[in-house]
Amino acid sequence: MIDSHCHLDHEPLFNNLDEVIKRSKNVGIEKLLTICTTFDSFIKIKDLVKKDEMIYGTYGIHPHEAKKDKVTAKLIINEINKNKKIIGIGETGLDFFYNHSDKNDQIKSFEEHIKAAIELDIPLIIHSRNAENEMFEIFDKYKNYNLKILMHCFTGSKNFAKNLFNFNTYFSASGIITFKNTLELQETFQLIPLDKLLIETDSPYLAPEPNRGKKNEPSFVKHTAEKLANIKQTSLSNLVKSTTSNFNRLFGL
Repeated sequence: MIDSHCHLDHEPLFNNLDEVIKRSKNVGIEKLLTICTTFDSFIKIKDLVKKDEMIYGTYGIHPHEAKKDKVTAKLIINEINKNKKIIGIGETGLDFFYNHSDKNDQIKSFEEHIKAAIELDIPLIIHSRNAENEMFEIFDKYKNYNLKILMHCFTGSKNFAKNLFNFNTYFSASGIITFKNTLELQETFQLIPLDKLLIETDSPYLAPEPNRGKKNEPSFVKHTAEKLANIKQTSLSNLVKSTTSNFNRLFGL
């Protein structure tokens, strides 16, 4: 298995990293992708990717931080070119549910990440909330650049998912799909082709059932894998094989 989205720089994961890695390996995880959200986050991530061969990282600024941490495509490119284990750009995107950063700051930051992704030809890890129309408009603007798109912790509508099929889009399922009140989201994942699916924890957030309410960690991704296999009406071994292959293909590993 591969946890395609975790935050190892956040507590309690960061100060318990050895145990977190051990438990991850014990459940069969072979790679962890730890996701950057701020300039300070990346300082830790540069060290984290050295801790174990299974850990890879990204560089990017979360839309919540777009007002505070101003980023340019040039800066992103320079940082990623310095480290072969930084394999993706993000977490970037649009979040109009909260007002941590205004709309213009978010859109400008997002487009800087997209320009860097085009230049480097590596995947964008996308956070999208209450911004489906704006997100689609931006993707459509860059439709001729063959972006590699990973919709992290996908909770979008069926229509949004179908529109994203027109791009080179992968969709990552988080522990949210295990929650009892997410039947519509589970139906959306039924529609998404198996060869476009990944799994993630978004740890230390969004622990899946049966660990809901606890601090999440990468080893809990097994519960999301089990639920997604059930949704896709396939075996757990086939689901794990497919999502692992999809991750490695998307990130060129």
